[in-house]
Amino acid sequence: MEDDIEKEGEGSGKNKNMKMMMKSEIIEGDNGNFGIRGQWLRKIMGNLQEVIFGTKLAVLFPAVPLAVAADTYHFGRAWIFALSLLGLAPLAERVSFLTEQIAYYTGPTVGGLLNATCGNATEMIIALLALRKNKINVVKFSLLGSILSNLLLVLGSSLLCGGLANLKKEQRYDRKQADVNSLLLLLGLLCHLLPLIFKYALTGDHYSVATSTLQLSRASSIVMLLAYVAYIFFQLKTHRQLYDSQEEDDEEEKAAIGFWVAFTWLVGMTLLISLLSEYVVGTIEAASESWGISVSFISIILLPIVGNAAEHAGSIIFAFKNKLDISLGVAMGSATQISMFVVPLSVIVAWIMGVKMDLDFNLLETGCLALTILVTAFTLQDGTSHYMKGVVLFLCYIVIAACFFVHKAPLSNQILGENVRFQPTKDAMAT
Repeated sequence: MEDDIEKEGEGSGKNKNMKMMMKSEIIEGDNGNFGIRGQWLRKIMGNLQEVIFGTKLAVLFPAVPLAVAADTYHFGRAWIFALSLLGLAPLAERVSFLTEQIAYYTGPTVGGLLNATCGNATEMIIALLALRKNKINVVKFSLLGSILSNLLLVLGSSLLCGGLANLKKEQRYDRKQADVNSLLLLLGLLCHLLPLIFKYALTGDHYSVATSTLQLSRASSIVMLLAYVAYIFFQLKTHRQLYDSQEEDDEEEKAAIGFWVAFTWLVGMTLLISLLSEYVVGTIEAASESWGISVSFISIILLPIVGNAAEHAGSIIFAFKNKLDISLGVAMGSATQISMFVVPLSVIVAWIMGVKMDLDFNLLETGCLALTILVTAFTLQDGTSHYMKGVVLFLCYIVIAACFFVHKAPLSNQILGENVRFQPTKDAMAT
């Protein structure tokens, strides 16, 4: 009996041990699952922290769902425009951030090409959507405004703030970069001036002059794109040493998020930009009528200020740190990209779409562009900076903004753009 009792005790002890081992394995398995889930949760929260809350413009992100809700529930079109405009600011900044993150994994050459392509994604998307809706002047005004904003507002504010923050220091920068950008901007200006001169110099019926202007614009756009390709090759290959100073700080940094995470976020942000840009293009005339200001002022002044908000802030921060080479690279580089890449690309895409867009930006707009490029080139010719240069550039922008505020062209011309010009007259059809 005692032996049986001992055996039963040993058996029950073994059973208890087995149960304890099974429980511990289950607990360990659960802990492992919770650990994996916890790691994924931490990664997701970390990515959200970097992508969404990693910018001071994150406070404007609620404008994105509000714009969608305003369109869904048919709020006033002016409200849709305003909310979409505010929502574009953080999205544009985050696209630049995500592009930089991807560049850490792709290497300097591919990263440079990616930055060159996506650096002004908002302007490109707005231009393409406006072309699809045949709003040619909205395209021209918004792209012109981006150039003016970068050269006068962004660069002027940077030189002003940098000069005030470094009153006891001489701010210097490499003239070679500024010279290259100035030359490209002057080439772009020539391509804008010739179609304008064509309009006044050529004789003949209106339709034939418009056709010649269109053909010249398309040929000039191809030349501008070739010049931009040469500029990218110059910047990334043959004369990369001129731009190395802009990357000294970046070389010490590491990517904050993974490649595929950045790529996924980039696709999502681009889709949101496309959606909000669709709202902006579709409601710009309604906002103009509601607010009592012209479409030209909204397109040339308001749109670029929002689109360049991130570049504006970054350029000023670098100027405060006495890193003018980077500030110039941001402002001048963006203006060059718009002038030599986005504008001619819009003309070529319009050509493919069957839309007759040329490089004639009209007399007032082309005159503002010419004076802006000349003033900027003279400002940057000596390789040194002080706050007075920033004051002059900033005040030039204020004067141009006031000019377009009081200049109210007929709304029909602003919406239809140059397509009005290309309608043949009865006399032309008869000939």
